[in-house]
Amino acid sequence: MVKVCVLLFLLSVTVSRDVAQQKSWTIGMSQCNLGEPWRVQMNSDIKKAAERFPQLNVVFKDAQNDNLRQSAHVEEFIRAKVDLIIISPKEAAPLTKPVAEAYRKGIPVIVLDRRVLGQEYTCFIGADNKKIGRAAGTWIVQATNGEGNVVELKGLMTSTPGQDRHSGFRDGIRGSNMKIVFEADMKWLEPNARKEMESALARFKKIDVVYAHNDPGAHGAYLAAKAAGRVKQMLFVGIDALPHEGQMYVRQGILSASFEYPTGGKEAIDAALSILQGKSVPKEITLRSRVFTKENLDKGGEWLDE
Repeated sequence: MVKVCVLLFLLSVTVSRDVAQQKSWTIGMSQCNLGEPWRVQMNSDIKKAAERFPQLNVVFKDAQNDNLRQSAHVEEFIRAKVDLIIISPKEAAPLTKPVAEAYRKGIPVIVLDRRVLGQEYTCFIGADNKKIGRAAGTWIVQATNGEGNVVELKGLMTSTPGQDRHSGFRDGIRGSNMKIVFEADMKWLEPNARKEMESALARFKKIDVVYAHNDPGAHGAYLAAKAAGRVKQMLFVGIDALPHEGQMYVRQGILSASFEYPTGGKEAIDAALSILQGKSVPKEITLRSRVFTKENLDKGGEWLDE
């Protein structure tokens, strides 16, 4: 009888453990927009990473570059009582309050790529945009011997990546004879970058380098310069380095360099699973970055110095 009770007890423990392992969780993911290839890739990376764990169900929402819509997404997730939220905010200030509200109500929040203000979130995951901008500036100085006219095509300057890629770049070229002759906010969009580059070309006869805050911006500038018959006069440098975009442009000779900005999709799912399992995760997870040029492309790029 004792043996039977022990066996029944062990069986119940095993069943309980199996039930716990089979527990399912719903994650709400709010993407600020799907108009940029990099953000489409982020969603794809999240989906692929989550598919490794059958207990995870990810609900995706697209804010279509609208802060109010993205705030509403977070509120919907709170009402739906999701188990965790992943958000890649359009802008820091407008999304700070809804993120903080979810966090205060006990829903873990992973902020991915772009920051919110304050510390009311569970974990931030992203690469160091200031470091990437600085590395781009340093690379350009070395490639031009520190001389030349630069066009800077900025990402959305109300977003933290745009601000950091700008300030980091200025740090990278400080002390050189590089001169910023034209700068404009192209809001991460290739058509905007092309129009802004057309304006720069009309105003300045000598442009040596185009530094764009993302690869679509650099590609848009390249197309404008090519149409004007001036593409061979300048270098084009971008950020993102997706295999089918920035790295491909480098291979084709369109970009001279592309600096990697990892999406963090896999890392977000790994962190989410740890949080849902009751494990602690760092408040900040900084992702490593590489630079891709024609010389190192086949070697997998070169890691930026720590």
